[in-house]
Amino acid sequence: MAAHTLSSAVSTATPSTSSSSSSSSSVAAGSNSAASDGSVQQPPRSVVDLAAVGSGSLQASAASSSSRSSFVIGSRESELAMIQTRHVHALLRAAFPNATFSILGMTTKGDQVLDVALSKIGSKSLFTKELEIALHDRRVDLVVHSLKDLPTTLPEGMAIGAILEREDPRDAVVVAQRLVKAGKPHPTLDSFLPGSVVGTSSVRRSAQLKRKFPHLVFQDVRGNLNTRLKKLDAADSPYCALLLAHAGLSRMGWAHRVSQILQPETIYYAVGQGALAIEVRADDAVVLKMVKTLQHRDTFLRCSAERAFMRELEGGCSVPLGVFSEIVSLDGGVAEADNGQPPSTDQRTLHLRGSVTSLDGVTQVEGKASVVIRRSGRKGSGGEGAVARKASAAGSASDDEEVDAANAESLGVALARQLIEDGARDILAAIRK
Repeated sequence: MAAHTLSSAVSTATPSTSSSSSSSSSVAAGSNSAASDGSVQQPPRSVVDLAAVGSGSLQASAASSSSRSSFVIGSRESELAMIQTRHVHALLRAAFPNATFSILGMTTKGDQVLDVALSKIGSKSLFTKELEIALHDRRVDLVVHSLKDLPTTLPEGMAIGAILEREDPRDAVVVAQRLVKAGKPHPTLDSFLPGSVVGTSSVRRSAQLKRKFPHLVFQDVRGNLNTRLKKLDAADSPYCALLLAHAGLSRMGWAHRVSQILQPETIYYAVGQGALAIEVRADDAVVLKMVKTLQHRDTFLRCSAERAFMRELEGGCSVPLGVFSEIVSLDGGVAEADNGQPPSTDQRTLHLRGSVTSLDGVTQVEGKASVVIRRSGRKGSGGEGAVARKASAAGSASDDEEVDAANAESLGVALARQLIEDGARDILAAIRK
């Protein structure tokens, strides 16, 4: 049984005034709750609980069966998706040199429908469904996703086999090249003139930032990163800047275009943003053990809490839901937020902040919660959800790891329920009308 400390606040903002009320409580929550050359430049609802497996034993397993000596990795065909998939491909090749890995690219509905805002298409699997069908049909053996694109409830028989170490999950501002002057500071959101148009495909970003920058106009922009940047820099572009995920820009080699990184005091990022997930068939023990070696435990715990928060709120791309998470050593040092520094003590605290914002940005309910977890560096981690626990027949993690995983999930659930009581229910009901 882990004690979660929670607090929350409701605020209503207008261009000139704001008011807020807050409440806090202590909640006790239990433990329930395609090419083969993949070189790349260096730049969950279901995470399966498996025993640690050495690469040597898995190589021997793969080599002993000709039918499982080669593996196909599914991926979206966008440039960013392929960069991410090649990164996973390179990691697997390095870990299992006796196995062969190839990549199969495909197009998803989210890639095809580019003239409609994501929030209006009406699907929670815009970038994943076609890949999951290929996985189910055994055309591919594993799929690489941006975790933020992966619904919190997976199709029956599917599981997240691993969540890789997270890159910076914060949002970034990319300013049109015509507005960047040599030798002068890059413009920022607060420096733009009233009426300036900022492009984004995210209702989360536009809703939260309307509260902070009511003088700006937030307008939808679709397409992959390449396409959106071309739209931004076009001579007749209506946009002065775009809001994008810093992780994607970094992976594409475009970090130099970032004019401003937005801090959590300004905007909470998307659930799972900056992390990669590998989806597999829940009954494929060989692939499950293979990809498990790539899992980053602290990223898994942070994202498990975030995804449980989102799942409890039944959120998706149409809901302005944001989060911020970090793992802090009990001596006060940041053990794992976005800097990857090692912990200084065995006992640490997982902190989660979350918010739900009305589409017009006027009302926002936000809160925070925390739970004590154990040190990092142990092999494996607990499962996220019933599918993971069922798939864990292939192996089991330590009791401590299972407790931490369950507590991370229950932390997200507890925070979501607190926000619902404090007014998020009304915001969500209005959005879903």
